[in-house]
Amino acid sequence: MITKRHRKHSAATILLAALSLMLTGCLVTPGKFDSTLTLGQDNSFSFSYDGELFFIALVPGALGNYEDGNFTSTECFDVETYEERDCTAEELAGQKTDWDANQAQNKQKDAEQAQKMAAIMGGIDPNDPEAGNKMATMLERQRGWNSVRYVGDGLFNVEYAISGKLSHDLTFPVMEGVPVPSPFIQAIVRDDNIIRVNAPGFAKQEGGGLMTGMIMGGFAQGMSDAMAEEKPEGQAGIPEIRGTFRVITNGQILANNTDEGPAASGDYQTLTWDITSSTSSVPTALVKLGG
Repeated sequence: MITKRHRKHSAATILLAALSLMLTGCLVTPGKFDSTLTLGQDNSFSFSYDGELFFIALVPGALGNYEDGNFTSTECFDVETYEERDCTAEELAGQKTDWDANQAQNKQKDAEQAQKMAAIMGGIDPNDPEAGNKMATMLERQRGWNSVRYVGDGLFNVEYAISGKLSHDLTFPVMEGVPVPSPFIQAIVRDDNIIRVNAPGFAKQEGGGLMTGMIMGGFAQGMSDAMAEEKPEGQAGIPEIRGTFRVITNGQILANNTDEGPAASGDYQTLTWDITSSTSSVPTALVKLGG
């Protein structure tokens, strides 16, 4: 008999198989957010991200976390009539032996998966009930992470802001001890004070390396369904990606892929991208500064 617990474990197994095809790392995706990158002619910058972060590894059961259950025998049938009959004591004992072995194997796999994931989550065991709060504490000790609140089921509400001189490349998010294979945004400093802005984490892409694309695809459906079984309507599943990303600058905009182009306000121009789960083009801009 298939139970909710077994369905959830099976969904997690499918999801982990998909994850193994991607770059090793703690996989993070945005939820609802508002984000702004401001670039000044004097090479000053400020960047903010207010909204949700989702860690799929922190979803209860995402790495198995296989729980003990009660043994339930399967039906036994007469070999000649194929009619259901009561199982013999020997048959029940054999079923129980097989069930115990399967339980032990699943627990061992879960322990190994959790150990591997902890190694790339700053040492935090994703199956620890306090893992989310520990991650929040770890992030808040980094500059820029002004507020990190763990909501539950892998979801965080964050307020991030940083500013300075753009003398080197800028990437968000950066998490101590936690590799992020596909950053939300990058500001890459080229020669001649040209800044290449990319936001790969705000777009769905085909192929490896981008969590967002996979999250919205079939590999994650099993996990979303399993979560839906455990939570009230309206609270289940992987959070929707929806937000606004903008680049504001008084530099020269050389290229961009917004729908409307730059909107002028005084000496500054604003590029705006409205992001949804179906956004397929990575927000991109090329800006020349004067410093």
